[in-house]
Amino acid sequence: MPGIRNIAVVLPNWIGDVVMATPTLRAIRQGLTRGDRLVGIMRPYVAKVLEGTDFLDDTILWAKKADDPKQRFWSVVKRFRQQRFDQAILLPNSLSSAGLAWLGGAKERVGYRRYGRGPLLTHSLLPPAVDGKRVPISAVDYYVALAELAGYEVRSRNCELGTTPQDDSTARKIWRDFHFFDRRVIVFNTGGAYGGAKHWPVEYYQQLAKRLVADKRNAVLMICGPSEREAVAAIEREVNHPAVRSLAAHTPTIGLSKAVIRHASLMITTDSGPRHFAAAFNVPSVAIFGPTDPRWAENYNPNELILSAGAECSPCAKRECPLKHHRCMRDLAVDHVLNAATRQLDWQTDRSQAA
Repeated sequence: MPGIRNIAVVLPNWIGDVVMATPTLRAIRQGLTRGDRLVGIMRPYVAKVLEGTDFLDDTILWAKKADDPKQRFWSVVKRFRQQRFDQAILLPNSLSSAGLAWLGGAKERVGYRRYGRGPLLTHSLLPPAVDGKRVPISAVDYYVALAELAGYEVRSRNCELGTTPQDDSTARKIWRDFHFFDRRVIVFNTGGAYGGAKHWPVEYYQQLAKRLVADKRNAVLMICGPSEREAVAAIEREVNHPAVRSLAAHTPTIGLSKAVIRHASLMITTDSGPRHFAAAFNVPSVAIFGPTDPRWAENYNPNELILSAGAECSPCAKRECPLKHHRCMRDLAVDHVLNAATRQLDWQTDRSQAA
């Protein structure tokens, strides 16, 4: 049909960045007309982040070292060519994503001029910088700038996700099994794929959980990824309270984590991917920052409190503490986090009663 357009978006490689790309996806979706197609190209392990949303008409899974030959680079290039994309918006900065769009024959290729890939792009931007040094900018804004360059109107910077009926059903069963329906459920997200430097000490989580459930209105539920199951199970065993539970016995999935956070009253989290789920579902949160600069991770959650110990050596952006003392996280006291959590819970209770 004349006028029908095929648009490709190459999505980021990290869970949190995919969430922060949702304002861009929404802007593109809203800018398309009936019959236009929006196709997301993404790593297999982030695909479930977008399950339950209607941003995309189709997905293409791409992984450089995939076991499935259909997900490898040249197979994806072939699918690009077959779909004859009018426009490809490249959210990652990689040379490979630009090469994919160029070899795949996308008529317009929109992205940042980084890592020597400028000649492969038809429309490009330089990252914000002062005197040649990059300045902190939220990934939300970083991606939105590309949507605007591609010709789409951005009406909101709020992140947005969905859940599947199956994951919602599993979350409700967890609430029943743990007797959580009459409590304010506080989700702990204790881990993070970036590295140990982002972790708040395990013993602090234990103390915090005990003090939170001293108020009989509260319960604590710890989510986890596959590598974090034993850590949250150990916290659960150490606290040994019927209102402090974990998902260690469940199969960890992104979808279940989303559904649990969506049904929670509050989230206490490190600066890691699931933190952004709270923003997408408008769930109040307390975010603990140490080695990373919050300006890079701004997700426009109006109900988030960001806490930091204010160590002189932070933010260092290192995966492990180079000074071996980890003061940027250890100096953030349990009392400080507890007070922030109490403020968030009381505010939410007051809001519910007023409604």
